[in-house]
Amino acid sequence: MKRIVAAACVVAAGAVAWLLLGQTRPDAQTATADSPTAPVNGAPIVEVVLPDALSDEARIGKTIFEAKCAACHGANAAGQQGVAPPLVHVIYEPSHHGDESFQIAAARGVRAHHWPFGNMPPVEGVTRADVATVIAYIRELQRANGIR
Repeated sequence: MKRIVAAACVVAAGAVAWLLLGQTRPDAQTATADSPTAPVNGAPIVEVVLPDALSDEARIGKTIFEAKCAACHGANAAGQQGVAPPLVHVIYEPSHHGDESFQIAAARGVRAHHWPFGNMPPVEGVTRADVATVIAYIRELQRANGIR
């Protein structure tokens, strides 16, 4: 049984690595001496296609996101190299990270588990209702980018 669990963990880790490498922008690779154009810390991790329009709830969420989340997760939740992950990413699709996971992350913070950015602290000064509007914004961005 332990071997099956260990094998499943290896497969899951490989799948996460494949997802991460397959979903980042081609120019968002680690800088090397041969690639002087590699992005510096703070560069967006993914390209985000914006929806034509946002719902009223998502517009409120965008305002809260910009005030409380964008400093780390970047404009339009595109993430930032060396800072925080993109939320417009298949890892955060509803079937993997449901809405309640965003609520818990904002209220309690979260230990790093998918990305090498370190732990996320709790977000001060937001209510569950605030986070619900942020979730609406993120989900609309995700749908506009083919994440369902």
